[in-house]
Amino acid sequence: WWNSPSLQLVEIVEGCRLPVLRKNQENEDEWPLAEILSVRDAPGRKLYYVHYVDFNKRLDEWVTPDRLDIKKLQFPKKEAKTPTKNGLPGSRPSSPDRDVVKEAMLYHFYPVYIQHLPVHYTAVGKNGLLCLCMFSLLCQNGTTRRILPSQPGRKRKNCGTDEDSQDSSDGIPSAPRMTGSLVSDRSHDDIVTRMKNIDCIELGRHRLKPWYFSPYPQELTSLPILYLCEFCLKFLKSLKCLQRHLTKCNLRHPPGNEIYRKGTISYFEIDGRKNKTYSQNLCLLAKCFLDHKTLYYDTDPFLFYVMTEYDSKGFHIVGYFSKEKESTEDYNVACILTLPPYQRRGYGKLLIEFSYELSKVEGKTGTPEKPLSDLGLLSYRSYWSQTILEILMDLKSDNGERPQITINEISEITSVKKEDVISTLQYLNLINYYKGQYILTLSEDIVEGHERAMQKRHLRIDPKCLHFTPKDWSKRGKW
Repeated sequence: WWNSPSLQLVEIVEGCRLPVLRKNQENEDEWPLAEILSVRDAPGRKLYYVHYVDFNKRLDEWVTPDRLDIKKLQFPKKEAKTPTKNGLPGSRPSSPDRDVVKEAMLYHFYPVYIQHLPVHYTAVGKNGLLCLCMFSLLCQNGTTRRILPSQPGRKRKNCGTDEDSQDSSDGIPSAPRMTGSLVSDRSHDDIVTRMKNIDCIELGRHRLKPWYFSPYPQELTSLPILYLCEFCLKFLKSLKCLQRHLTKCNLRHPPGNEIYRKGTISYFEIDGRKNKTYSQNLCLLAKCFLDHKTLYYDTDPFLFYVMTEYDSKGFHIVGYFSKEKESTEDYNVACILTLPPYQRRGYGKLLIEFSYELSKVEGKTGTPEKPLSDLGLLSYRSYWSQTILEILMDLKSDNGERPQITINEISEITSVKKEDVISTLQYLNLINYYKGQYILTLSEDIVEGHERAMQKRHLRIDPKCLHFTPKDWSKRGKW
């Protein structure tokens, strides 16, 4: 039907929407609605860059014409023109079947606040109740969208821009979610930045397919493969250039200090001011897999913690997180990422656990900078849930009475910020109202699910292997 004369007269332009054939997670055919972002000529045919509406942008791709359902083509909506003086009509009104489908829902996240009044919790073991007396607790369907109002006037710093999130520290987005990304992204005003510009990256023994745009030099974006030195992260245009570079590059691990090692896992602390080139290259690589952060080249205010896996050839990068040297809002993570070849293996949660171990040494509570990515939100929720349930289930009764613990004590033990503790309890739907007071109910399903999850969690941070001395950056004139 693609070759029928009537359909060949139709010109598909940027902004059109139509169903596009793709494979879902079960490898089955489906026809989700997609928007045409770009059109380019290839030998013998055209190629169309499509974004699947309401899908994450990492699924965007170039498709061939045979995957387009032209019968349901929707043209971009145009504003009606007024008739001319001689009575000739303007552009004809668009019919309903040619209108662009509007967003089905505008995702406005209204803030929910928790009044900071004395809160007291008591708890028992597995099949008991965790009782809580709270003067005021405002919930929205069991979840908290935002705990504290953002401080007006603060300009958020994003390091070279983890792991998916609909939470936003800025409160209600200023515009509807028009790109289909799972988070509101103000940096994607330009159509160019909505499209992946790198086809493939070779990093050591891995070849990575980028998910999002990253501002590598324009002359490198047309290459079939972008080569990176896996130790210094320098980008090169050919395999021959990479081989020549490796004869000169003396690094076999990230620059900076190794502050943790257990087995084959190591962490390196890198100062964004002292190792600026490496930090910028790390940010460029990370931006290929992070859609929700803005990339700045000023890495001076940040520390980078790179997790590596060791073998006979050196220390290979697995993932990283960054944090501000001085954070006025208790952020202990600015950006966090596990590289795709190492995802779904427990490394993301290990990065999160390490960030909180650093906070424990610093004697602070911390929270990740918002918004998180979709994968990041899932990882943090899982980590918070397991960490808090681990404490609650280990509580011992005292003289036959229910053991007692406060939110402050949970926060001090875990270094998880109080607001994140409360939002996690709400997310788990543990909070109930019983005999005039709020209680937390630990059901058998919750307990059994937690025990199964902990049995699968083999990678843990050993505090004894951490050699870290926090610095007081406030006493330094410049970082």
